[in-house]
Amino acid sequence: MKGSRKASVLPGFGLSLGFTVLYLSLIVIIPLASVLIKTAGMSFTEFWAAVTNARVLAAYKLSFLTAFFAAAVNAVFGLLVAWVLVRYRFPGKRLIDSIVDLPFALPTAVAGIALTSIYAPTGWVGSLLEPLGLKIAYTPIGITIALVFIGLPFVVRTVQPVLQDLDKDVEEAAVMLGAYRWRTFRRVILPELIPPLLTGFALAFARGIGEYGSVVFISGNMPMRTEIAPLLIMTKLEQFDYAGATAIALVMLVISFSLLLLINYMQWRYSRRVQAG
Repeated sequence: MKGSRKASVLPGFGLSLGFTVLYLSLIVIIPLASVLIKTAGMSFTEFWAAVTNARVLAAYKLSFLTAFFAAAVNAVFGLLVAWVLVRYRFPGKRLIDSIVDLPFALPTAVAGIALTSIYAPTGWVGSLLEPLGLKIAYTPIGITIALVFIGLPFVVRTVQPVLQDLDKDVEEAAVMLGAYRWRTFRRVILPELIPPLLTGFALAFARGIGEYGSVVFISGNMPMRTEIAPLLIMTKLEQFDYAGATAIALVMLVISFSLLLLINYMQWRYSRRVQAG
């Protein structure tokens, strides 16, 4: 009929959008808003004192730095693992592919206990490193290793599908035109992998910032040295200092969201530049 509204290609958009907004509100927006509301009951002086305490600042620094370095390590070795799983055939490939997802299924407390038992001074690896003066457990290095363990699947599973979908004819054409393997990788393959690598880095970084179970055992929980921000929040809650806990959580939320927004913006800019070029 002339003048009638054009039917949508995908019917039910309004209903599905409503369910989506409702679901996100109940699961994400409302819980996060409660943190802001709880913190709003504090005066600015109280809020500033709670989030700029020397112990709190040390916990922030440790959490964000270890999460960043762990995500950076995973970006490199996650790419390597994904490359091996996609480009090569070897015995036990399916088993290794399944092991990659183990940190997803393994309870974080179990992972923390296992890593602590291995890297403690009396553990398998720790006992070998102790005579060399290297201490892993109860140090920031141990925390980073725990975050590498739980963050690796995020990078592998975001890069792996892109590698599988890459057109090998383009690589073969580059080689036939005289490009060396490294140049082919750098000019043909790597540009396609940067967006998923940034996504995997962001996911691993976000998971590392809020990780608690696998870190609390291996960190040693020493204030000003190996105390992570999530543990400090739990300590505040156990002391019934709900306002102080939500204040710390709010700062972590703002910083985490800003960093993730920056990473997504970099990914968007890079994708635009690649498409334009």
